[in-house]
Amino acid sequence: MGDFNLALVIVAIVVCVLVFFFNVYLLINFQHPDDANQAYFPKFVVVLGLSVAAISILMLPADVANRQACQHAIYNGACNLTLPMKSLWLAVYILDAVLVFFVIPFAMFYYEGDQDKTIGKRIKSALLWVGTTAIVCGLVLGILYGLVGKVDFTVRHLSSETASFPSTWDFSSSQQCIGGSGVHQCSAYSASASSETTWTMRTTFPEYVVALATIVGSVLFTIFGGVGIACLPLGLIFSFFRRPKAVITRSQYIKEATELGKKARELKKAADALRQEEKSGSKGRKWRKNVKAVEKELLLLEEDVKALEEMYPQGEKAETAWAMTVLGYLAKLVLGVLGLIVSVAWIAHIVIYLLINPPLSPFLNGVFIKLDDVWGLLGTAAFAFFCFYLLLAVIAGAMMLGMRLVFITIHPMKWGATLMNSFLFNVGLILLCSISVIQFCATSFAYYAQATAAQEIFGHTLQSLRGIKYLYKYNVFQIAFIALAGLTFVLYAAFVSLYAAFCLSFRDGKEKNQAADSSFPLEACIALKRVCI
Repeated sequence: MGDFNLALVIVAIVVCVLVFFFNVYLLINFQHPDDANQAYFPKFVVVLGLSVAAISILMLPADVANRQACQHAIYNGACNLTLPMKSLWLAVYILDAVLVFFVIPFAMFYYEGDQDKTIGKRIKSALLWVGTTAIVCGLVLGILYGLVGKVDFTVRHLSSETASFPSTWDFSSSQQCIGGSGVHQCSAYSASASSETTWTMRTTFPEYVVALATIVGSVLFTIFGGVGIACLPLGLIFSFFRRPKAVITRSQYIKEATELGKKARELKKAADALRQEEKSGSKGRKWRKNVKAVEKELLLLEEDVKALEEMYPQGEKAETAWAMTVLGYLAKLVLGVLGLIVSVAWIAHIVIYLLINPPLSPFLNGVFIKLDDVWGLLGTAAFAFFCFYLLLAVIAGAMMLGMRLVFITIHPMKWGATLMNSFLFNVGLILLCSISVIQFCATSFAYYAQATAAQEIFGHTLQSLRGIKYLYKYNVFQIAFIALAGLTFVLYAAFVSLYAAFCLSFRDGKEKNQAADSSFPLEACIALKRVCI
């Protein structure tokens, strides 16, 4: 079969099927009981969106494996590639953009529509919102594509004089193209800087849509990824240090449960008051701000209830539950330490390979190549792991900032208690950032993923696109990513240090008098805990 790899096709089909069933499993176990046996269209969109996001991440390792079919060819076009990766990339990312900007908003508008309306009216209202969005996006894309939808490649015009072919030729590395008079005569050996020129061509519309979607996603990726790559491992490690050290007594449990009950009643009163304001029609900015505040307090109350249940397990299997709690925190510590190593490796790789010109070392690129030498798929698996870790960092950063920024709605993912609108919101965020994760990985591992279709789209076309190329030429996103990661490391470490120094001793009853007499009140401890969870 020549260079064609049938095993790669089989692996790709099997992986796609496994990804689909895994996402169905996630949907079934995360969905809220109120959404059981209903909201089928939003559920279909959720499974499709998660599948597209996961497959798009896995496509970059598949692209590398696909290009290896040409490793024995003189040039890439001289072999029979297994998969049409460029067409698949464009199809996946056009589908990604359609899901993010049209299908998911439609599903959210339909799901959150007035339940008293008929299905037809809810569909009509959702189509009206999405149709308006489609018209605006279509006009913006069309105008931008018509005006600046071109790529500018810097090329150099090379020319040389002809020379008679010698009767003898020494094929050595020291042989130079020098004529009889000692003048360089071949391959434009002495070409001047003035020989450089710009070659302009119009890119295809699908590639332009992918490029703009990547820019939008890159802004979110830079913010969420920079914060998340620090918060993801540090959050796991810190959760171990603030774990419950021992089972509390029944009297302590009753006392803490009573306090949580008071908070729950206060939140219920606040929610009832907001519901009355909503019915009266006074839904202004202050009302929306209060709704978000109540949602945040409710989420934190649920966290406190969960922590209390961990400290006082009940039932016939209380000892087993406590043992699983201890093992769970130990697993968080191990995963946090491993994640910290991966995060530091990512940051070091970005600095060494991307920000320093010329690069000091290929670093992780060389690691993947050496792993491939050990076993063919080992380097590809490690490559896929680093890409997935970056996506997990983006999700962690989004959840961290989503809890604290006013302009982002809180949509937490909970096992067995996630509504479809929260599912759709998070799936849209993952899809939008996945494009930038792939582009970032294709750039960061350009040496390992060289001559792939992804590099052609994200490495050449995108970085030469008129009006956008300067963002990549001056490494704007990479510098902002490193800056946010470093700032998050410092701030997170500072908050954790303060919380550990003052609040953990207060919580455990150790040095209680010292903590009470200090100028560091209990309210500040609670605030620090909410920052660090």
